Order: sequence, then C-alpha cells, then structure tokens
Amino acid sequence: MTSADQRAAGLRELTIRGMILGGLITLLFTAANVYLGLKVGLTFATSIPAAVISMAILRQMSGSTILENNIVQTIASAAGTLAAIIFVLPGLVMVGYWQNFPLLETTAITMLGGILGVLFSIPLRRALVVDADLPYPEGRAAAEVLRVGAASAEGAEENAAGLSALLWNSVIAAGFALLTQMKLAAAEVARWFKVGAGATGVAGGLGFALFGVGHLVGLSVGLAQLVGLVTGWWVLLPILTQGVAGPDAETIANTVFRDNVRFFGAGVIAVAALWTLLKIAGPVIGGIRSALAASRARNAGTALAVEEQDISIGWVFGGSLLTLFPISWLLWSVLADGPLAGSAAILVAGALLFIIVVGLMIASVTGYMAGLIGASNSPVSGIGILAIIASSLLLVGLLGRGSGDAGAAMIAYALIVTGVVFGIATISNDNLQDLKTGQLVGATPWKQQVALIIGVVFGSLVVPPVLNVLNETVGFVGVPGAGPNALAAPQAGLISSLAKGVLGGDLNWTMLGYGVFAGVGFIVVDEILGRAGKLRLPPLAVGIGIYLPMSVILPVVVGAIGGWFYDRWADRRINPEFARRMGVLTATGMIVGDSLFGVFYAGAVYVTDKDSPLAVVGDGFGLPSIFIGLGLFTASIILSYARTRKLVETTA
Repeated sequence: MTSADQRAAGLRELTIRGMILGGLITLLFTAANVYLGLKVGLTFATSIPAAVISMAILRQMSGSTILENNIVQTIASAAGTLAAIIFVLPGLVMVGYWQNFPLLETTAITMLGGILGVLFSIPLRRALVVDADLPYPEGRAAAEVLRVGAASAEGAEENAAGLSALLWNSVIAAGFALLTQMKLAAAEVARWFKVGAGATGVAGGLGFALFGVGHLVGLSVGLAQLVGLVTGWWVLLPILTQGVAGPDAETIANTVFRDNVRFFGAGVIAVAALWTLLKIAGPVIGGIRSALAASRARNAGTALAVEEQDISIGWVFGGSLLTLFPISWLLWSVLADGPLAGSAAILVAGALLFIIVVGLMIASVTGYMAGLIGASNSPVSGIGILAIIASSLLLVGLLGRGSGDAGAAMIAYALIVTGVVFGIATISNDNLQDLKTGQLVGATPWKQQVALIIGVVFGSLVVPPVLNVLNETVGFVGVPGAGPNALAAPQAGLISSLAKGVLGGDLNWTMLGYGVFAGVGFIVVDEILGRAGKLRLPPLAVGIGIYLPMSVILPVVVGAIGGWFYDRWADRRINPEFARRMGVLTATGMIVGDSLFGVFYAGAVYVTDKDSPLAVVGDGFGLPSIFIGLGLFTASIILSYARTRKLVETTA
C-alpha cells in the first residue's frame, strides 16, 4: 500500500503514541548528543537511529505505518539536533556570566531559536526540497530505511535484498566502530611530516558513516571537498607553518590549522554562503509566492494536493512575529539592572533586526548546505563563528568597544543573541533533511512541520537539566572549580574567544579576508565549469573542505569516488534503478550502524565518566591498531560492495 493509499484510507500519521515515542527517544538522543558534543566536539545525526528504533517498536503495535514512523523520527531528529546549542551556551559559563544554566533562560534561548528555525524553513521547503536538485544524503538514507522497513513485511524479492544490504552493512559498521573504541583498531590513520621549515600531513578517519555520506553526496561535492582539503592542508598549511616552533609536526600543523586555516575556510564559507543566497533567492521568493497562492486557494475552499499542504504562510508569518515578543523579553531581562541597561532599547531593537535578517539568511544557507552534503557534515560551527562575529560587530557599531564590566556584559549579550541565531541554524540544517524524507515517503508536510515544532519543545526541555548535571559534576575546561575530567566544549570555547576578540579588537581578520578573496575565485571557477558543461565544484563544499579537519573530509571524498565507481557499474545492469538503490542502501547501512553505535557509546561515556570506557588495550597497541584498522576498513568496504553487487545480480 502506498503512502497516498494509506492517507486515503485514513491510516495513522501524526498520532499521540507517535509523539510520545518520539519524545522518549528524544530523552536518550538529546542527552547523548549533549554529552558527546561537550566531550569531544562532535554530535551524531539522530534521524536514522530514531527511524530504526521507531520501526522496531511500532512494528509490535497494530496499525503502524511508514508515515507514523516518519513522524517519530522527525520529532527525535529535531530534538537531537537542537543539542548542538551546546556549541554556544557553555561559553556563558566559561566567561563567568553564568555560574550554572538557569532553566528558564536556557530553555527560552534554545526553544525560541528552534521554533524560528522551523518557521523560517517552511517557505524554503518548496525551493530547496521540492524544486532543487540537491542530494540530501541523510534525508534519502532515512527514507530508504523507512521504505525497507515498511515494505519488508510484504515479502517482495527486491525489498528483501534491500533489507539484507541495510542490515549487513549496519552490523559491519557497528562492529568496526566497536573495535575502534576497544582500541583494537585505529579510528584514524595519520602521518605528519615537515615540509621545509613548515609542516603538514595526511589524516583520514576510518568511519563507515563518513564513507557512506560520501557515496550519497556524489562525485561533484566530493571532489569540491577534495579541492578544499588540498587548498587548506597541502597549500596553505605548509606556507603558514614556515618557521613556526613546536614540539613536533603534528602539533604545529594542528595549531596553525585551528588558529589560521579554519578562519580562511570560514571566509570562503561566508562569501560562498552569500553567493548561494543570491542564487537561491529567486527560487526561495518563488516558493514563498507559491505558499501564498496555496494559502489563498485553501481559504477559497480549493482542495490542495497532500504534498502542497504546508502550514499556512499566514501562520508562519504570525508565529514568527509572536515569537519575537518572548525573545524581546528574554533580551530585555538580560540587560536589565546591568551595565548596559541604559542602552537596552537600542540593543534589543538591533538584536531583533539581526535575528530576523541574519536568521533568514542562515536558515537558507544551512538548509542548502544540508541538502548539499548532509546535516552531519554541514559546518554549523562555521556558521556559529560567522554569527558571533556579526553579532559582536553589531554591538561595536552600536556601543563601541567596551572594557571592564561593560565589556563582559557585551560578550555575554553577543553570546545570547548568537545562541538564538544558532538555534535557527541547527534546526533549519536538520529540518530540510527531515522534510526531504517526508517528501520521499509521501508525508503530509504540515503534519511533519508540527512534529518538528514538537521535537524542538521536547529537546529544549531536555538540554538545560543535562547541562546543569554535567556542569555540577565535572565542569568545563578553564572554569574555576572544574574537576579532573572536565569537559573540553571546544566550539563553545572558540566562539566565546571570538566574541572577546571582536569586542577587544584582536580577531584574525587577515585570514578571514584572504578566505573571502579565495571564495570569489572558487565561485568564478565553478561558474566557468558550469558554462563549459563540466563537472561543477560547488564553492560552499570547497569552503567546507578547508574548514573541517582532514580526518573528516578525506573519508567523505573516498566514499564519493567509491560511490561513483559503483554507480557506473549499476548503470550497466538490466535494472539500473534497482542497482543504484541497492548502492544507496549499502551506504545507508553504514550510516545506520555507525550512528546507532554512537548512541550506545555516548551512553557508555556518560555512565562510566571515562574517555575510553570500552578500551581493552593501552597506548602501546597503537601501531598494530593502525594496520588492523586500515586493513579491516578497506577489506570491509570491498566486501560490502562485492556482496551488494552479488545481491543485485541474483535478484535482477
């Protein structure tokens, strides 16, 4: 039975049990993401693990449908993604403005930004999901998981083959991830070396999820990220490290990358994001016009097709305006009785305008980035960097540079405004992936958009108590009274340092400026390739390749090349569409296994309060683990694709 048939029959989609189940999964995933993000600076995508768990539970209940499963994963995905607010809010503790995380303020910052993210992304659905030809790797992967889970019960031979590919690769990916956390296999292979008086290296993460994402994003994005990798690590880094002192090549390379190259990458991302905004402005405006036309048609009594039924654009505008009132109260309460109280009116007005304008721009850019390379690999922290710089510059423009108590209050205010904008960024980054999943499985858009808001509310209620427990038990690095196992919270530390840098006048503007000029060059190259009918190199993907660590980018690039070779083989089969779908399911299984293990591992780290709770060998096993990890990873990838090809041949 198709999704359209299910709707026609009145079967379940947005249900009470689905909302409750999504909320329960939220508790697990949001808490796990908060802890893991503060510990190591990484979070995991929650939509696919949520879809798997939802299917396993709802299958035991009568009348469950693919549409109901989609609602559950939507709620859990939105809530789990909102945990990325930890990349900003701990900065308020680090700079001494907060001693803990006040429940009302923390919930308000998280929830209000998240709700605006949902509302701002609704008009983008038509432009970036329906009409744009973007890969949406995780959205497609989640849809395949839901389809296989729903169709496997029907016993079709192709669906059975697809389920086999999904499960096999999930087990392989989870098994390998377990070996890496036991320290029996290396999770990363790296080699650092001197280049004259400078330093650079080669580093690749042995992660099935990253390889799978590479397969799904395709060759164009993969090669663009390779261009960024080469630019950052093998052109800029050897130049910038010339004569830099340090204990070894690895330390020198990583320090200069963090302090200089990432700012260059942020500059490329900034200009590429603005270019992206210009390119998608027409489709976005067209999408808004289409939404207005649909709203008028609905008010006139015209029956709209299910796939056209977004939340009314009037509700979007009205909800956005209403949300600005509690944001105004939040910002006013922050300024009241403080050193900036005399400028409260102009600061609140400026912040509201900033949130609306920059928030809409960021929603568009992060939505586009998620469609281009996936929510997990989208450099939302890079958007956070640009947002904190912009909000700090706003304060400098309104008040000038501050010092003493006024300077500290300005830093805190910039972080809070950035927190709201960051909530918009994280949610729009994830929401369009979810809406793509919904489009592929035939969901009703407005019901899924309601589910997204429910997910934001659930996640906002979970984040503050988890942050307080962690702050009171282990603390954060650099904060007085922090314990020996204090959490690094690297992004929050960086973003708070940037606020100090802008307001203090010592930010690394040079590398940001160079990045902007380079971004213009990458845009020109991409446009020339497009006009010549060649394979394009999206400049935003190039910037991401510069900004993110090589260990993250390199496996994505390898996965994109591997997926291209598989697709060339698939196109020569009797049933190329089925063969390509099996490739997607192979990559999806890799993401599923890695993601589910990420949930388990985050829980293990939290329960044991150890960095490596599953380790069975010590550091002395490091060299053998590299050979074991690289050999097993390579062999497993080859075996996985060989098995998929055999399934295609025997099923066709």
